[in-house]
Amino acid sequence: MDFTFSAWVRRSGCDAMTAADANPTQPLPEWEQPSTPRRRRRVWPWLVALAIVVVLAVVAWFVAEAVARDLVHQTVEEEIRERLSLPADHPIDVAVPGVLIPQLIGGTLDELTVSSEDVPVGGYEGDVTVTATDVPIRGGADIGGATATVTLDETQLRTLLATVEGFPADTVELADPGIDVATELQLFGAGIPVGVSLTPSVAEGDIVLTPTAFEVAGAQIDAAQLSDQFGRLAALVTRDWTVCLAQYIPAGVTLTDVQVDGDVLVADADVDGAIVTDPSLQANGTCD
Repeated sequence: MDFTFSAWVRRSGCDAMTAADANPTQPLPEWEQPSTPRRRRRVWPWLVALAIVVVLAVVAWFVAEAVARDLVHQTVEEEIRERLSLPADHPIDVAVPGVLIPQLIGGTLDELTVSSEDVPVGGYEGDVTVTATDVPIRGGADIGGATATVTLDETQLRTLLATVEGFPADTVELADPGIDVATELQLFGAGIPVGVSLTPSVAEGDIVLTPTAFEVAGAQIDAAQLSDQFGRLAALVTRDWTVCLAQYIPAGVTLTDVQVDGDVLVADADVDGAIVTDPSLQANGTCD
């Protein structure tokens, strides 16, 4: 009996283990907590703030640009009035192209144009425009270079030509592309009116007026015919007239071209870049 019971126990244990092996115990599932949805961040407040900052930066830039431009204009105007001894209310136009602030940071103005009407030069007046390049905003340095244009109307040109001895300046008329004057040649005690057309040019920094056509008693003649009729007297009206400007302008300014444009005479000049630092170039030149 014992043997039988023991055998039964052993058999039952083996069967139970076999059944356990055939059907292993599955682990209990872990308890999953319900997920809480993430709160989405609002982006638009940041975009609005960024837009406001950008707008304020742009406004500040334009305000600074306007203030800087106004300051430069005032400084240049005061300097020009002082240098030329102009009245405080004499109008002067100042132009600086491009964005100004980067130029000020760099210490050089790329281009500066100054213009004014009725500027006294020596004993006459003219409308002057000067365009300079690479202009340092601090003293002690030369500019890159400059050009100047002087424009004279008929009245202003008469005043200038009145400084030339023997020239009939009071009869000057601008007749594009030249200048007309009227004079007289005395022949046997009688005054013979002669009209002369002059063409302006530049030679060695001076204005030269060259006769190109003549009119006697309403008839057009040339220089040879005029000499045949009046002999040596004709030389009084067939000669070139030289107008020296050196005594009225700084030595650093050199006349390069002159022409009649409609009802004005336009003279162009080059300006030495060292004129701002060299006193000898700032002083007026001389005429031989």
